[in-house]
Amino acid sequence: MLNFKKMKYSKYLSIFFLLLSLQSCSDFLEQEPGTQTSIDELLQNKTGVLQALTGLYSSLEENIRPERYAVYADLQGGNLKFAPTATGSLKGQISASSNVEQVYSFDDQALTSNYKSFYDESYDIINQANLILEYTPSLPDATEAEKNQIKAEALAIRAYAHFLLSLVYSQDYKYTADASHLGIVYKTESIKAGIQYPARKTAAETYTLIINDLQTAIANFSDSSLLTGAAYSFFNQKNTKALLARVFLQKGDWANAYETANDLITNSGTVLTSKENLISEWEKPDLPVSEILLEFAIRKDAEGNVSSSMSQVFGYSTDTNFGKYTASNDLINLYESTDLRKQLFLVKPLFTLVGGVQTYVNYSFTKKYQDNAGYVAFRLSEMYLIRAEAALETNRADMAMADINIIRARANATLLTNTTNLKENIFLERRKELCFEGFLFFDIARNHKNVSRTDGCLANVCSLTYPSLKYVLPIPTFNTNLNPNLQQNDSY
Repeated sequence: MLNFKKMKYSKYLSIFFLLLSLQSCSDFLEQEPGTQTSIDELLQNKTGVLQALTGLYSSLEENIRPERYAVYADLQGGNLKFAPTATGSLKGQISASSNVEQVYSFDDQALTSNYKSFYDESYDIINQANLILEYTPSLPDATEAEKNQIKAEALAIRAYAHFLLSLVYSQDYKYTADASHLGIVYKTESIKAGIQYPARKTAAETYTLIINDLQTAIANFSDSSLLTGAAYSFFNQKNTKALLARVFLQKGDWANAYETANDLITNSGTVLTSKENLISEWEKPDLPVSEILLEFAIRKDAEGNVSSSMSQVFGYSTDTNFGKYTASNDLINLYESTDLRKQLFLVKPLFTLVGGVQTYVNYSFTKKYQDNAGYVAFRLSEMYLIRAEAALETNRADMAMADINIIRARANATLLTNTTNLKENIFLERRKELCFEGFLFFDIARNHKNVSRTDGCLANVCSLTYPSLKYVLPIPTFNTNLNPNLQQNDSY
């Protein structure tokens, strides 16, 4: 199968690949042993562009499903702690994963950043999307509707990748009153277009570009993707609106956040997973929950076997085979005893060394990511929580409470009876409902709250007071050295 990720143009573009740290690509797109196809050849027809788009989805899934991005927001915010080592001479010892150790202590280093691969791969994905956008208008064998569909998916992916980068490398939108603080480099041309030493946009400019890409994509979608595979695993008009609602929420554009989330709730045709099926939906293997708007498909071989999935990070198989991450009691203690969501944890006693003493300690593994779980990008519950928060911020507290109670009623949690402390209740409901789906730390930042991690915290720094320069990661030194216009985040 053609591997779009392996593209590179080193004969005349190596400096640009170094500039954006896309050095993982290769000169040509390899098809099979002994043959090669150049980028120009591949992207000259619809079949080639669709193969490239398939590869783009694979690149995206491979960047956000593995440990680093998958755990970032929940680990930094305090929803996660580390499980003990399962086997070997270190059995029972608890330590931070080397892949996130610096970040976990709010001490990531620009020169040796834990997240360099995430930064590089994100811009690699953006470059791939830009190539598809540049070649698609000239396809001789595609209809205008087909071209528009391809462009819509590529634009949605480009916006999503930029948005994730902004969350990790730029302070929250309201860090400054006019969002004039540094955002990210926003790439709208491939590196094939020529030498570029791009500077970072402001946060305001970054969000304007993200929103423009998403709105353009929404206007160009057709009824279905041209790609082969599960429909829920591709961007479409509905889940691109879900991303747009999330962007509006992060920006604090309450009117548009409400309108976009309400549109999805009212008109998408997707409904909340029922109370009766909530647990069983999360427990089923392979397929996503019924209310999913987008879950990226995981790769399977010819025999249908999965080489990697979210369960590698969060899963539990036996008392000697489990993932590195479990729920902290900081999270578990937020649930009422009657809350059905408390059943979404596998509680397992594991051999642990506590103060040098051998004992067994209970750990809570999430059921959201057992078996062959994919990366949950968007689901309808989030839209109710966005609509609730936007309603509150536009002086419709009763409507906000009604939405929160829809989520709480499904979970068999006590319903709210008044709007006192509703903002905090919305924050906590998001923490409980959306745990391990990549939200908590970003919710903490945009609400200008402090980080407080208690249970199981192994870091040198377990709490952080907002505002702090450590709410964002350093841009890797490799990239700032190659681009004189790429400004480093303060304190790094």
